[in-house]
Amino acid sequence: MRCRRLVFTTPVTQSSTRLPKVRASELVGRGWLNTGGRDVTLADLRGKIVVLDFWTFCCVNCLHVLDELRELEEQHRDVLVIVGVHSPKFVHEADPVALAAAVDRYEVRHPVLDDPELTTWSAYSARAWPTLVVVDPEGYIVAHMAGEGHRHNLAVLVRELVAEHEAKGTLHRGDGPYVPPPATSSTLRFPAKAVRLPNGNLLVADAGHHSLAELAPDAETLVRRIGSGERGFVDGELDEARFSEPNGLTLVPEGRRAELGYDVVVADTVNHALRGVRLEDGTVRTLAGNGQQWMVGAADNLVEGPDAIPAGVQYTGPAQTTKLSSPWDVVWFEPLAAFVVAMAGNHTLWTFDPEARVISHLAGTMNEGLLDGPVEDAWFAQTSGLAVGPDGRLWLADSEVSALRWVDSPPGSADLTVGTAVGAGLFDFGYRDGAADQALLQHPLGVAVLPDGSIAVADTYNGAVRRYARADGGAAGVGEVTTLARDLAEPSGLVVEAHDDGAIDLLVVESAAHRLTRVRLPAKLAGEIRDAGAHRTRRPVSEIGSGDVLLDVVFTPAVGQKYDDRYGPSTRLQVSATPPELLLDGAGDDIPLERALRINPAVAEGVLHVTAQAASCDADPAIEYPACHLNQQDWGVPVRVVDGGPTVLTLPLHG
Repeated sequence: MRCRRLVFTTPVTQSSTRLPKVRASELVGRGWLNTGGRDVTLADLRGKIVVLDFWTFCCVNCLHVLDELRELEEQHRDVLVIVGVHSPKFVHEADPVALAAAVDRYEVRHPVLDDPELTTWSAYSARAWPTLVVVDPEGYIVAHMAGEGHRHNLAVLVRELVAEHEAKGTLHRGDGPYVPPPATSSTLRFPAKAVRLPNGNLLVADAGHHSLAELAPDAETLVRRIGSGERGFVDGELDEARFSEPNGLTLVPEGRRAELGYDVVVADTVNHALRGVRLEDGTVRTLAGNGQQWMVGAADNLVEGPDAIPAGVQYTGPAQTTKLSSPWDVVWFEPLAAFVVAMAGNHTLWTFDPEARVISHLAGTMNEGLLDGPVEDAWFAQTSGLAVGPDGRLWLADSEVSALRWVDSPPGSADLTVGTAVGAGLFDFGYRDGAADQALLQHPLGVAVLPDGSIAVADTYNGAVRRYARADGGAAGVGEVTTLARDLAEPSGLVVEAHDDGAIDLLVVESAAHRLTRVRLPAKLAGEIRDAGAHRTRRPVSEIGSGDVLLDVVFTPAVGQKYDDRYGPSTRLQVSATPPELLLDGAGDDIPLERALRINPAVAEGVLHVTAQAASCDADPAIEYPACHLNQQDWGVPVRVVDGGPTVLTLPLHG
């Protein structure tokens, strides 16, 4: 199967990503990180190529971009300055202490502007996380890119700008404004999750140290470290193996450890891989993934074949030759006799069959959002934490929709479906206990099953552990949410330990405090009721007129690529709204990248949800099988309906 090519309903002229000359706006925010305490102005950056990276630290796509930029940053550090503009989505992300921790956690090695009021975000007309804006050495904006996957295009553009401005004498080589923070040392560094080992010790995914830490039963004393501690992707013995920000881990079922030859499966997030660890000697091997990221619709997600795997297709293939996308957690799921993987990077669940050595797409369309139903139709948003209940139900912390969700089979059916216990969608979050259909979380990353069958949630950005109990302990009814523990530093993982006297210990992985914390729970589980209010994601609102509005998604192919319509349509535009009544016409799924919308004048404000896809292929006619890339971007555009407002809404989708 070949990648489908493009069909457009209106003529399109191939061009580069260069824009008409517009002066870059000043960088304005609350303060700066990684600059040694000094503010940075555009005047300070004159003579350098500047890439503004609009990001927020909850966003896995933003984390992908950080990784895409590392190599480019190192290659051109004397002429290129990357400036992270942190424009938060969640309330917690606006906390300067939390931002400083995130910059440290993700090893951001360039200046970061703290932009909590989205001042600079608005000045540059950013509408999505992540967004990249390129400014030339003379201070003009030359490119504006939404989404991830721009590594090649940026590299080409930087080389062009270096040649152009060196010839003009406007390029200044030398050090930029980056000042590294002081080094710190601790046993754990931003640990993610933990499991209790058969010998009574604890194994911790020590993400900040790019390794696994085995701790004594006291949860403090380091017994040994598996992995060298250097970021990398290397198999081998415990002191030579390398990980890159491992997050999730789970024990292999006892009866399968000897035959498989490993005891623990690790979600090695930034390596886009699953790793197996033999506890006897600490040997590490790769089980799935090849260290490269699955890009939606790309032609080489399966390393051994040239065909594209479109979004939504239930793919199955050889584990070690299939690319993955930021696996965040993993758990054994007996109903499928396989490991289930929370694939945060493309908002899906996958399975890994250890005997057949096959990896399969299980659930999610790769669209980001909250939509229940059959697994093949469901929408997730950064699937992050997994646990299996005694009844075989799979529980999931779906972080970007601040939700607790589940996967199981309805009575009398073998088909898996997805449901939501707590959570309202991409833009609604908060801290509210009570009836589950009214309760709110804030970017949870971990779940665990308590002895009574209720669910403990690591409510990461609320700094709390919450408890969800189904009504009457069963599936019927709404259920209730309470609080078990508060004032924790970004809890991301939970280990439940029941004692003979009925008491329960909850070991909480406090990621931002670099430790495991023991919380004693009573035998009769009960939590307090708290209500710190509800929030909606705050972004500048776009004004639009009532009545007819044209939605225009402008696609610019990457350098060296072109449109090709020989094999049928390869664009797609999906549109919906919250509330649905905002759109009188124009919702749905179609091919063209423009859509006539009819806006309801009776609805004052809402959110337009837009997902656009467009493919482009190599432009060189000498290439027999041109490589194609499917570019995708999701927007949630807050809008206010005003009389006489704009009748065109333009969104950029760059290759």
